[in-house]
Amino acid sequence: MENNNTSFTRAEESGNVWLSQENARNTGLTDYGITPTVLDSEAEVGQAMLNELFETARAKTGDINIALLGGRGAQALHRLLGELAKTSQYDELLDRLNVFTQDALAPMSMDNGFSFVRDFERILGPDFFKKIKSFTPMQTDTADLEAGLIAYLNKLESLGGLDIFFIGHGPEENQASHLAYIKPYSGAKGHHVAGVIPISSSILEHHISKFKAGGSAVSEQDETECRSAQYILTLGPAAILQAKKVVQSIVDADTAPAKVQTYANVLNTRLSSDRQEALQQLNANPGLWIRLHRNTKSFVLPNLGL
Repeated sequence: MENNNTSFTRAEESGNVWLSQENARNTGLTDYGITPTVLDSEAEVGQAMLNELFETARAKTGDINIALLGGRGAQALHRLLGELAKTSQYDELLDRLNVFTQDALAPMSMDNGFSFVRDFERILGPDFFKKIKSFTPMQTDTADLEAGLIAYLNKLESLGGLDIFFIGHGPEENQASHLAYIKPYSGAKGHHVAGVIPISSSILEHHISKFKAGGSAVSEQDETECRSAQYILTLGPAAILQAKKVVQSIVDADTAPAKVQTYANVLNTRLSSDRQEALQQLNANPGLWIRLHRNTKSFVLPNLGL
């Protein structure tokens, strides 16, 4: 696809670069809240996520566009999809899938073991990638990261946007949280569709530790390159809010206990009716963006203490 960046506006705030489109500027701030569904096991969360995909497949014809969740949160779903791909029963569904990643560390070679792409390949398996219609990762090994991100966004837009945004919940300092990798005080606004964010040592440590805990095959060379990453490429609030459905999963509170309080804060914090105050809340705690989507499912385990 031709890289055409004329429809994107670039804004920079404190070193964070955000890309936006004019048609996403009038973002409403209606707080729909969250009603979590507590399931007994990680396997049940994976099945619930798969059921959401089945529901979307029944409700529409043609292609289905999804953003995969990296890390622990969706591994059970990915294992189920990998098993389905080994049979022919769901080939018609898989053939409709346009699959996108939602965030990435950069610059980093695409074959690095700490890349979400490698982790997806490991768990989903080769049959899945052979059968889906397309797979579009964020490019992390290009000299111009912004141009690569724009090409990614152009493809996503040309296909009609996301039908399902599979999303997680990441803990941050001061009992805040991130969605995708929208960081606190990164200046993300409702019309920002994607961004390039300077990385922090805490994010690198969290990323490396969760990949190791998840069983990824990594080398010392991979880790050295990963630790030299300088940026995070991430989808922004507009991509979340414009998705037809948001499906959240949180399964790792045992190994990431900070999520108990940070999720509780998102669950219990009502956004202010004053627009400017609400925007300040969202900037301080981007996990709150999920409250603005009217069609959200949040699947969690009992270890969140709900």
